[in-house]
Amino acid sequence: MKFRFTIPRKLREAGILSINNRNSQYIMPYNHRKFFPLVDNKVLTKKYAVKHGVATAGIIGVIKHHYQVADLEKIVRRHQEFVIKPATGSGGRGITVVCEHDNEHFVLANGDVINMRQIRQHVFDTLSGLYSLGGQPDWVLIEEKINFSEELKDYSYRGVPDARIIIFKGYPVMAMLRLATRKSAGRANLHQGAVGVGISVKDGRALAAVADDKPVTHHPDNGKHLHEILLPRWDEHLEIAVRCHEMLKLGYLGADIAMDRDRGPLMLEVNVRPGLAIQIANHTGLRPRLELIESLSENAHSGIEERIAFSRENFD
Repeated sequence: MKFRFTIPRKLREAGILSINNRNSQYIMPYNHRKFFPLVDNKVLTKKYAVKHGVATAGIIGVIKHHYQVADLEKIVRRHQEFVIKPATGSGGRGITVVCEHDNEHFVLANGDVINMRQIRQHVFDTLSGLYSLGGQPDWVLIEEKINFSEELKDYSYRGVPDARIIIFKGYPVMAMLRLATRKSAGRANLHQGAVGVGISVKDGRALAAVADDKPVTHHPDNGKHLHEILLPRWDEHLEIAVRCHEMLKLGYLGADIAMDRDRGPLMLEVNVRPGLAIQIANHTGLRPRLELIESLSENAHSGIEERIAFSRENFD
């Protein structure tokens, strides 16, 4: 099935949500700006998640100032695996995944080996705003590494797969699984070459898949058949995503969740401006689903379980 539209009328007929409409009709009216700092800063989001009991990878350390880089070796010494992230980065830029080290040599997820001096320089660059939104000075988050779930380990190239779930007014409305490729350098970002697999809200099974905006049936690097995917513990994925809405008080958001082999589904981060490629991955538009949720009365479904049940019944 091809999912390609060339004129606005056909996009509207297909129920495709545009960036302008997403911003004007859903982000601005439903997301109060006073909550944006909690979402735009990964450190604050993670601390808030811990406070509200939302499962997430643990924080190893936070570096806010250049002078604190001197403590980096002490922070990571007892952790063979860890991830360095810009607190306000986006699109996967600046994320460094360390798989093992001996305090001097660090093996990255893509197989490269760098030394402590290079790690420190990366942290300095991050603090200076090289990867931040608007180039502003940033913080550095060092967190526990998420390890491949056995059920999904063969579907991604080096990087850990993660599920993006769009939540509107507390209802899951669309989902996809993002799979890293050689082209994306182990990162699960579609615009960098990762595979997007549309996932059924109903039961977590694969519906369709795209790579570089083109339909695919197999992973480009390992040849695994993508339509065989069935995300394990899908109930927990949905509950974590909805709880992100509950804790952050945002009407429209994207929750990114990864499946750890030991700890199960864990929240990676929350996005207040989730991209729209999820529609391409699912071969369907967001607009009809959002309009259905808008048509419901405020008290139609009072609890998390009721809202999830409604979505699973109405959205594939």
